Parts: sequence; C-alpha cells; structure tokens
Amino acid sequence: MKPSALALMLLAASPLALAQPSVWVTSEKDHAIAVVDAASLTVQGTVPTCKRPRHMQLLPGAAAGRQLVVACGESHAADLIDVATRKSLRRIPLGDDPEAFDVSPDGRTLYVSNEDEGALSFVDVASGKLLKSVAVGKEPEGVKVSADGKTVYVTSEVANLVHVVDVASATVRHNIKVGKRPRRMALTPDGAELWVTNELDASVSIVTTRDHAVVHTIKLELPGARPADITPVGIAMTRDGKRAFVGMGRANHVAFIDVGQRKVTQMVLAGKRVWNVALDKAEARLYVVNGLSDDMTVIDVATAKPLKTVAVGRVPYQALVVE
Repeated sequence: MKPSALALMLLAASPLALAQPSVWVTSEKDHAIAVVDAASLTVQGTVPTCKRPRHMQLLPGAAAGRQLVVACGESHAADLIDVATRKSLRRIPLGDDPEAFDVSPDGRTLYVSNEDEGALSFVDVASGKLLKSVAVGKEPEGVKVSADGKTVYVTSEVANLVHVVDVASATVRHNIKVGKRPRRMALTPDGAELWVTNELDASVSIVTTRDHAVVHTIKLELPGARPADITPVGIAMTRDGKRAFVGMGRANHVAFIDVGQRKVTQMVLAGKRVWNVALDKAEARLYVVNGLSDDMTVIDVATAKPLKTVAVGRVPYQALVVE
C-alpha cells in the first residue's frame, strides 16, 4: 500500500474525521453529559464530568470546535473536555458556585458569574488563574460578551438589573433596570439590542446597547396558563437576527418570536419545565431541554412541530450542538 493511501485511511479513521454532528446535554443529577447523535436522535453515550454540570460552551480561537468548557456548580470549577475523544483534559477553578459564563472572542478568558460571591470573575483559560473580580448585584446569572470583546453584560436575579461591565477597566459602567429575576441574554447580530429573559415577569426586555435603556418589553402569554407559570429562561436567536426562541419554563412551551415586529408568532409544546434552547448550524432544528421531564424535545423550526423527545438524564440543563 502506498504511504499516501495509508495516510488517507488513518485520517478517515481518526475521531475528528468520524465525528458526526451531535448534541451535548448536561445532567445536573448524573454529573455527566449525554451525547445525542443529531441524525438518529439517539443517545450515543455519556461523558462523566464534574459535579452539577450546567452551562457549556465551545472554545473559540485556536481551539475552535475542538474543546468544550462546562461549568460545575458543586465542583466550583469548569471541566475542559476534548470533543473528539470525549475525555477531560483538566479542570479550571471558577470560584464558589459558578452559574454561567461566556468566553472572550480569542478563547483566552472566561467571564464567570459567581452567585454566592455576587461577582463576575475573569479567569485565564490557560493557567486557571483568577485575573480580576468585579462586584455586581446579588445572585448574578447570565453572562454575555459583545462581539468585539470589550463589554460583558451580566444579569442580577435579585437586583433585577443588567450590569454593563467594561473589560479593559474591569468596572461596571451602567446598570439597566429590567424585569423581575432576569436570567439569560441574546445579542442581535449587529450588537444594537440585548434581549433579556425575565423569569418572574413572564417577559423579555429589549435593551438598546447604545443608550443602555429598555426600549420595549414583550409580555409572554399562553391561553390557559397562569402568568406565574410563564417563567422564561433560555433564549436563542437566528444569525440574521430575524427570529428568537424563548423557553417558557413551567409553561412547558417555547415561544417563537418575530424580532422585527417584536411579536410572538407561535407557541410550541415541549416537555416539563423548559430550561434552555439551542439551534443547529442550519437553524433547521431547535433543541429544547426540559428540566423536570428529564428529556430534550427536538423541534422542526420551519413547521414549528416537535420531531422527537429524547431521554437525556436526570435534571438536564443545557444543550450544545457540536458540528
């Protein structure tokens, strides 16, 4: 056999070459991540990780698409996982009770919300060292970095604020009053608007990033549901910024929203206690994590119809599409 032919065979047999699109889902109670094949929508296996894994992201930069970071609240750390081998590479200390995080565009810094400390931590990925800590409101939750990496937005569940943090000076430049118990955020592609879910207000606040003010509030309503049961948390937005998808918590539905009209166009039934939502690269499927029914609902975006429900472990929290 010619060396070139052998090299091609080895490449074809490598984990990266064999890798197919998959959906990774954290399980808070199983201390593991379920890996679901995106084609067959069946669980391929599980990846053991640190205690109470919740928020996950793929690292950008040099490790783009090859390494995954998952924050574990009870381990006070993140697990850095090789996507191809599904093996833990090392742990990164994150401080007490890390809730969520985002990553700098170059993949070098994690911005972590520490609930007990009421702080936003800057953590160096390579060394695991705490670089800076910024005091914010009590029980910080969602974290979102601007596309240019200069600004970090952090929600405070108790203060009902979005804190606008300048990265260079590590200071809070603005505090924006939103709805009750703000949770997660999405930026429009042009960076002009920040959409914020308010869990105890059954609403989404739309914030202008230029003036740091709420310019509109979308109230979420569902026939037959009590307002108290409409508890939005997760949010995802299409790359063109025309549609948003919001998990409605105890209402067990996902709201499809026309961003331009700022109007709910459809409500799709999922499982119990819809937490977080994620789109695939083609934006053809929406993966919906249901925290109380221990499963994930896969929704066809074009028809707004559920395709399948997949059991993914106890108390699933977030789905991350790896393609």
